[in-house]
Formats: sequence, structure tokens, C-alpha cells
Amino acid sequence: MRVIQVKDYEEMSEAAATLLFSRVKEASSLSLGLATGGTPEETYTRLAEKANKSNQSFSHVNTYNLDEYVGLAPEHPNSYRYYMDQHLFTKIDIPKEQTHLPNGTAVELRNECNRYERLIKRDGGIDVQLLGIGANGHIGFNEPGTPFNTGTHLVELTDETREANARYFSAKANVPTKAITMGIASIMEAKEIVLLVSGQSKAHAFAQLMDGEITEEFPASILNNHDNVTIIADEAAISLHASKHVL
Repeated sequence: MRVIQVKDYEEMSEAAATLLFSRVKEASSLSLGLATGGTPEETYTRLAEKANKSNQSFSHVNTYNLDEYVGLAPEHPNSYRYYMDQHLFTKIDIPKEQTHLPNGTAVELRNECNRYERLIKRDGGIDVQLLGIGANGHIGFNEPGTPFNTGTHLVELTDETREANARYFSAKANVPTKAITMGIASIMEAKEIVLLVSGQSKAHAFAQLMDGEITEEFPASILNNHDNVTIIADEAAISLHASKHVL
């Protein structure tokens, strides 16, 4: 894994946006896997700014988000579709039909998981997958104990994850209890992975990722087995890592 050390969240966001923009600009066709949450917000803002400043179209890009809450319609302010529209999709030149998320309101949720997995494979797989990491090592909504061989699936959200996401809702009780997420096997099939890690709250997770063993009890650890991973981490995030001499 290649680790790029930056000073803070702002520098991490700029480095990530620069990397993603270069992939968009260089490719004739590109499949982007996208994440949500607080970590990539500024990355999306800066990516849109770069695209608009240079009149770069995303008409050749298809996007596939990692996950979506079960029970939230696309127009719900806390859905990930709404998040992506607000932070990126409406700010760049990309056809809506080329932006894909799981359907959290599908009647048959397991069928929806299978449909989404087939869609990604039909379109040739993901070229570049953007990830964040949870304090417990989760990637997407793949919590500790998730088998490494899982494809897109339905998950029961842990109390810890619901607590962490409660800040986006009026109360923890309003945080959905289920979600559809790309599985770990789905993520690992991406040709390139870019992991963003920022803040002291992620320092233990970063240290375990870099220094710990590969285990399903720490889902992100599987990234050590991928041959094209770039981690962009700020000083606070790497503060507990045994070897601080990263790029």
C-alpha cells in the first residue's frame, strides 16, 4: 500500500480531488466507486471545482456508490442519493442515469442486492474505488465479522455505526437500522482503491490497518491484499502508527 501523508483534512481533500480528477481527465471511459459521510465531503467540493474550472465533462463516467440506507427514498435528506446530489452530482456534467446507488426502498431487498452486484459487473467493474474507514475498521457498511468473500448484501447496522451517524439525523432513533452495501469482495475487485483517513478519531484504525493482522474482525485489513491501494492520511490519523516515515 502506498501512503501519502498530508498535514490536515484540507490537504487530504485536495490530494484526493487531484487524484480523482486526473483519473477522470485521462480516461475515455471510467467507473468510479464513491463513498459518503463526512470524510469525502470536501473532496467532492474540490473535485467539482476542478471540473468546472477546466470545463471537464463527466459524460464518460459511471458512478457506483458503496451503500444506501434501507427505507429512505432518494429525495429524503438523509439518503445517500440526496447526499451525492447535493455534494457532487448536481455540480458536475454527468447524466443522472450514469449515477448508481442501491435502491433502499426496493420491495425485495435481496433481489436488489443481486441486481446492484450484476450492474457493476455488467459495466466492467469499478476502476477507482474511493473509501473511508470506520473507527472499528468497517469499509462501506461491512462491520467487523463480515466475511471477506461477501458481495453486495443487506446488513443490520451496529449500534456503534448508528451512533456515529446520528449527527446527520434529528435523533439516533431516526437512523435506519438496515442498509444495502457493496460487500468486501465487491470492493476488492476494484482496479484501484483510494482510502481517505483523517483525524485523531481514526488514529487507532489507521495503526491497526498498517500494523495489525489481516482479519475479518477488522474489515479494512483486507486492503493489505490488494495490489493497488493509495492511502491519503493526515498527521492526526497517522499519529499512532509504529512507523511515521510515510510518503
